[in-house]
Amino acid sequence: MSTPTIAVFTRTTGYRHESIPRGVDAFRELGAEHRFDVSATEDPEELAAALPDCAAVVFLSTSGEVLTDPTREALRRYLADGGAFVGVHAAACTEYQWPWYGESLVGAVFDGHPDLQPGVVAVEDHDHPATAHLGERWEFTDEWYNFTANPRGRVRVLASADESSYTGGRMGADHPLVWCHENAGGRSFYTALGHTDESYADPAFRAHLLGGLRWAARWPQP
Repeated sequence: MSTPTIAVFTRTTGYRHESIPRGVDAFRELGAEHRFDVSATEDPEELAAALPDCAAVVFLSTSGEVLTDPTREALRRYLADGGAFVGVHAAACTEYQWPWYGESLVGAVFDGHPDLQPGVVAVEDHDHPATAHLGERWEFTDEWYNFTANPRGRVRVLASADESSYTGGRMGADHPLVWCHENAGGRSFYTALGHTDESYADPAFRAHLLGGLRWAARWPQP
């Protein structure tokens, strides 16, 4: 059996996170440990060409308008055919001019964040590989993204932000932060976490990413 490959897409036309190289390294290290290959690119045409053979596509802190029309169509077709999408952090700040991306693929659209600060992630669902290893409360340092609308009801919420644990939250007592769904045909997993370099060295966060990837790609759980 051939080794599966994931495509990690990191193009930005808006804010560029300094942690992107660390994130790519983390996926490559996870791949070396768990037997999958990683192809990283910032070229939308290269991404479109790679999609048919990918076990999953990861949008890692992309921002702004990053896709061409042919790549948009290739991505939509890939998901319609049962493909796997993983969105990390600023993936929700991407393709504002293409509603299908935010509404159907990611599941929500970014709407600002407070200053980087410690807070608490409230884990709601332990029956998912991205959160099975976590306790009820996960202390983390991040930007605590707000979204233009609450995706609950359209997605399976795995974890939420506890707004009482930090300042600047604008969504209230119900503030989803991590979720998954199959609204685009294939499987989509999104986590709003992952702003800092340190995140990608954190074993709990790396297990979070790996679990989301395994679920989206329908890989057997260990």
